[in-house]
Amino acid sequence: MHAKSMAGHLIRRLQQRSTHVFTKHLQEAGFDLTSVQFAALDAIIATPGIDQAGVAAAIAYDRATIGGVIDRLEQKGLVERSVAKHDRRAREVRVTQQGQQLFQNVLPIIRKLQDDVLGGLNHDEKDTLLRLVQKVVMTEVK
Repeated sequence: MHAKSMAGHLIRRLQQRSTHVFTKHLQEAGFDLTSVQFAALDAIIATPGIDQAGVAAAIAYDRATIGGVIDRLEQKGLVERSVAKHDRRAREVRVTQQGQQLFQNVLPIIRKLQDDVLGGLNHDEKDTLLRLVQKVVMTEVK
């Protein structure tokens, strides 16, 4: 099978592993949060008043579907939206106190599960892989 040595296939498999590990650890800890919701919450906390398009750009997520992610965060009471003062068409997103607390509670779990995502690698190998993946992700596609 040729796919087992192809970057795209291996990256997809690693993403599947990452999602599985994330979901498993958070469910076991009693949290109902997806990895995309966590990434959105992280971007919102890092940039108070960011608009939905900004959240999509910050986490490299589709602008057309980020609204659904933010809808679910809002339904859980983790964020709130308001019309932007600078552009009435834009919706600013801010974390609620409940969202901030949840973020602080899950962050140690998420930091710890990173070792499971990259299981089988030693510390230096993990650092090398992360450095190389960051380089690839930051390089513009031709």
